[in-house]
Amino acid sequence: FFSSLFLGVGKTTLIQKVTQALKSSGIPIDGFYTEEVREGGRRAGFDVVTLSGDRGPLSRVSSDSSTSRREYRVGQYVVDLVSFEQLVLPLLRNVSILQKASEKRVLYDSHWTVVLGTIPIPKGKPLNLVEEIRSRKDVKVFNVS
Repeated sequence: FFSSLFLGVGKTTLIQKVTQALKSSGIPIDGFYTEEVREGGRRAGFDVVTLSGDRGPLSRVSSDSSTSRREYRVGQYVVDLVSFEQLVLPLLRNVSILQKASEKRVLYDSHWTVVLGTIPIPKGKPLNLVEEIRSRKDVKVFNVS
């Protein structure tokens, strides 16, 4: 995992370059990343982009402070859960299928599922899930600046 305290230091660019290098080396990969969406020079939200090139809205800034029962919010952003699930859940199912298939292989076959991701450096109150990931023995964290 790559972590950074600052926005705009190149975490997404790093993920894109690593995935391009893996693809060009013939290593089978799948996944997604998020990309900032700007309108009129201001951040309007984020898109989710799959490594196969599919794209959909992940979140958008909402000026309305009221929350409907079916709306998911993170700070100023309204999350498009349907779009996220349509793009990302099939990818996660593929990983699950690969893991189950690899469990049935001979023990000498070294099939690994590697996750490459980004997590924030804690500022203020740490997020439990992020800290759980960070503290795992099988996770290596690199700080990006």
